Amino acid sequence: MSDLRDLYQDVILEHSKAPRNYRPLAAANHKAEGYNPLCGDRFTVYLTVEGDRIQDLSFEGSGCAISKASASMMTQSLKGKTVEEAAALFERFHALVTGRGQPGGPEAELGKLAVFSGVSEFPVRVKCATLAWHTLQAALAGKQEAISTE
Repeated sequence: MSDLRDLYQDVILEHSKAPRNYRPLAAANHKAEGYNPLCGDRFTVYLTVEGDRIQDLSFEGSGCAISKASASMMTQSLKGKTVEEAAALFERFHALVTGRGQPGGPEAELGKLAVFSGVSEFPVRVKCATLAWHTLQAALAGKQEAISTE
């Protein structure tokens, strides 16, 4: 199990150091800002949605390794998905990081996002892992005010 934890840690650190889709998105038709006052993480999430499909998404901002890696992997996981699929993936991801998932349950279908499974052991880090996801939901809902994890 230690080798798996090391691998998970390596993946999170790699995405934190070299985040994917880290840029403003000029063609975005949805955008939201999110803030975690507990640790100072702050992200803007950009989306281009056509019909009910997320054609492109990106983010920019600053945060801890967990929040930045989560945002990076979220953008990779959701590109091309429908809004409904994105909501379902968020629910599975949230269950994983809060420790509410069941072995072999829907969370098992998270693919690479499973690297965040250890977050459930550190409840204060759940807000770090989910900040970008909550910001994504705010962008899809068209919320104009910045969202907060508090």
